Amino acid sequence: MQNGLKAAISVAIPLVVGFTSSFFNQTGSGSWYQSIQKPEWNPPNWVFAPVWTILYIMMGIALYLVWKSNSPSKQKNKAISFWIIQMVLNFFWTFIFFGQQQIAGALIEIFLLWLAIFITIILFSKINKLSAWLLVPYISWVSFAALLNFAIWQLNR
Repeated sequence: MQNGLKAAISVAIPLVVGFTSSFFNQTGSGSWYQSIQKPEWNPPNWVFAPVWTILYIMMGIALYLVWKSNSPSKQKNKAISFWIIQMVLNFFWTFIFFGQQQIAGALIEIFLLWLAIFITIILFSKINKLSAWLLVPYISWVSFAALLNFAIWQLNR
């Protein structure tokens, strides 16, 4: 497969996952999210879409760098499998938190997401250092989101 096509697919996958999960992410006026208590340091709603878009693009580039590498197939397949797992967990956090309005369930799920991202970073670093570094802002944002999820859970139990 041509590298240009691999790059397009790699970036499109997380963008499609993010776009699809946004259907569960209702935060506007009159939404459940507006009715729950949030900490003072909760970012304004408009911050999330641009941040996630940038992170999804970086995740896609990271995937592309691993996919196009000359590393052994077994090593690449394991790394890409964890990338897929973290992508699925990423989607389901939004569904659990916003769609199902299960703050505690989302807190458990985001821990699993964080762990999957961490493992993905380790596996990617063995193939392409830049691909691993491209995921550092993502795990940082998910760490912040986990703290935010915890604070919201504490405020709304």
